[in-house]
Formats: sequence, structure tokens, C-alpha cells
Amino acid sequence: MPTPVTLTDAAAALRSGTVTSTELTEAAIARADRLDGELGTYLARFDDTALAAAERADAELAEGVDRGPLHGIPFGVKDILAAAEGPTTAQSLILDPAWGAGRDAPVVARLRAAGAVITGKVTTMEFACGMVDPTKPFPIPRNPWDPRTWPGGSSSGTGNGVAAGMFFAGLGTDTAGSIRIPAAFCGVTGLMPTFGRVPKSGCAPLGYSLDHVGPLARSARDCASVLEVIAGHHPSDPDCVDLPLSPPDFTGSLEGLRIGVVREHHFPERSDPALGPVFDEALATFTSLGATLTEVALPYWHEMLTANLVTMCAEALAYHRNDLVERWADYFASTRLLLARGALVSGADYVQAQRVRRVAQDAVARLFEEVDVIVCPTTALPAPHYDEITDAEGTIDVEAMFEFIFTQYWDCVGNPVLAVPMGFTAAGLPLSMQLAGPAFAEATILATGDAFQQVTDWHRRVPTMADDSAAATAAAV
Repeated sequence: MPTPVTLTDAAAALRSGTVTSTELTEAAIARADRLDGELGTYLARFDDTALAAAERADAELAEGVDRGPLHGIPFGVKDILAAAEGPTTAQSLILDPAWGAGRDAPVVARLRAAGAVITGKVTTMEFACGMVDPTKPFPIPRNPWDPRTWPGGSSSGTGNGVAAGMFFAGLGTDTAGSIRIPAAFCGVTGLMPTFGRVPKSGCAPLGYSLDHVGPLARSARDCASVLEVIAGHHPSDPDCVDLPLSPPDFTGSLEGLRIGVVREHHFPERSDPALGPVFDEALATFTSLGATLTEVALPYWHEMLTANLVTMCAEALAYHRNDLVERWADYFASTRLLLARGALVSGADYVQAQRVRRVAQDAVARLFEEVDVIVCPTTALPAPHYDEITDAEGTIDVEAMFEFIFTQYWDCVGNPVLAVPMGFTAAGLPLSMQLAGPAFAEATILATGDAFQQVTDWHRRVPTMADDSAAATAAAV
């Protein structure tokens, strides 16, 4: 039987008896054996413990013990989240090996309790902010759609691992776009939940008031299954709220849904030529499903981009200041640059950024009285070639990239956002759109994304290098 593509497919196959968790896990391990050397997905693989967990899942399911849709599903974890099987490095020489040793972050513990099979810790950018640095002893993550391109960061390994079929879903984090950028570049679906919906304790912090933990998977429905497990109050995170999680309506109808369409600031001059037509086709799909579209503008756009940078740099420096003084050279070059910027942020700057964030949050809440969902492109360009965005030392020019990436705004206001594949460029690289909703309205954006994915198949497209049948054909030739 062919390996299922989505988590939802795999869960159904497990319950129908057409596949076992052990078979899914063995296939994931074989895929990693074949592709990881080129794609740089894993920092640590847990093959033995994953197979043992898969065998337990098979035994439990055979006995009628069903822990839910994640039971027996291979799952990757971004390596800034603690997992008991191995050390958390945050892809850095800096983090103390004792940090998180032998314990699970609350979200990882919840996955494990739901029967998920943890296959390993996957690549990130250093502390979720520094870009690739070939002078450091860590893998360079690559995009399975074209290994010459960047898979996006900082949840690089989660994005390329899902796209390449090394696991069905994975955990990422998002402070300025780190779930949605790799989801966009790798052609998968990524959910940034509302700030406070999912506990972020057990995660090496970047921005205390900006960090979100959420899933990347093939589909909106897959992400909903993961969110149901990882969401909910946890006493270790003072920002984590105790609010019920509404189930999405997966009927496929968007009748009566009011969608606000954002174009301003999202179509810069050097956008990919396919962006406009692909976006317009996606909008037409929403209309055909019953939604009503209205053009809207995001309030305080430039102010939120500035506030995101000011807040992130200041809060990151608060965590890293002593290590930065004592171990400057051990940090990635791009990490040093971002952290050092935090020293230029005054207390007054930081406080003012938080005041402006509150003003924008109130304005966005008023906007969502007029519409139910806001849709806009995730990026204006597909995954860039490494040689187009790196300097002589191999470091990515982050500022140049963010001219074409539209994720930071939503981290700053904290609303939930779903990144969904919507088509491809002429070169065959994925393009993505964002679906944003009111605070704690994840059910609305997940249902909207699922309705779109019921009548399109962009999220089910598999890169040629990750297609087992194509690989078998090539091997035979």
C-alpha cells in the first residue's frame, strides 16, 4: 500500500487496519535514510525509541485503546523544545546541554500522551533567529522542492521534513513567521495559534511576548488534530490562558463567511509573476464556496513591523546578554547581529512598542467585527536560492528577505494565522496564503482552510525527490 500523504489519511489507515504504526515509522525512517543527508532535516534521530513507541501504539490499538488521531503517527519536534530522548541544542554551541535534559516540554508531553511517535529533533535557526552559518557544526537545511533553495526558518526541519514525508506533522515556533515561512516555502500547512493558546514553557525563548508554539502538517485538518492535543492552560507558562477550544466545522461550506482581502503592502514590485494570478484564483475558490469578499487594509502596518523587531531584539537580549558577552564568537554571525541590536533599544523604546501593539490589537479587533477571516499572501516570492540571499560568508541577508515576507505583523498583534499552499510558480515552487482570524478563533481559520483544501490539492503535492514511486523508477533505470 502507498504511504498515506496526510496525518488524517494515516490515522484512518491505522484504524482500518491497512497499515500499522510500525510500518509508518519504518517508512519514515527509510525516507530519512534516503533524504536527510541532502535535506539537513534532523539534528538527532530517535529511531529505536520511535520504533518502540510505534510497537506500543500498535498493541494498544489492537486492544481497543485509541488515544486519538495522533496515536501511532510519526512526529518531528523542533530542537528548541525539550524532549526526554536527547539534548536540546537550539542549533547552537551556546545552550547548556543540561537545559531540558531528560524531560519533555509540556507540548511534547501532550503529544506523547496522545500516542504520537517522536522520530527526532529537527533543525532550526540558531535560537530560532540566527540564519544558517556554514562555519558552525550543524546541518544546512534545504528545500525538497529544490535543494538549492532555503526551506525557510526558523522551523526549517519541521517544514522540509513534513514536505519530504519524514514525518506526518511536527512542532514549530513562530516569533516573526517561523511556522508560516517554512510552511509557505515547503508547500505545507502551518498554524500559528493565538498567543497564549498553547504553552511555550520548555521552549528556549526568543521573544517572551511574541513566541507561539504550533504545528506544521500537510493540511488544515491535520493541524486541527495537533492543536486539539497541544492547546490548553499549563501552570508553567504565565501567558497560557484557560479557554475552551472550539471544534472546527469541516462541512466544506463557507456560506455567509465574510473574508477581508488584503493587497496593500503584499504585492511589492519584485513579486513573483505567478503571485497575483494564483492569489486571485484562490479568492475565486472562496467565492465559489459561498464566502463574501471585501477589500480591507491592516491598521498600523509599518508600526507593527517596527514593534515586532524592537520587541524581539530587546527580549532576546534579555535572555542572551551574559552569554553574548562571554561567548561572542560561539554565536552564529547573524545571531550576534540581531542580539546586539537589542542593546540599542532603550527602555522607553520597548515600553512604547508595547503601547503601540495594544493600540493595533484594538484596531484589529474592530476590523474583525466587519469580517470573519482576513486573507493575504504569506510571501511575495517562493523559496529563494541560497546563492541569491547569502553573502560571501554564507550568511542570509534577513532584512532583504523580509521585504517579501508578510508574517511579522500577526506575531505582534497575536492573532491566530494559518498558512495554506495555494499554487506554484512557473519554476514549480510553492506559493502560500495566510488566513487570519480573531483572537482564539482558530476553529474559524481551520474550517476555512479545510474548505479550500477539500476542493484543491496543492497541500497534497509531493516533491519529486520525496516521491517513493519516482525514486523506485529512477533506481530501476
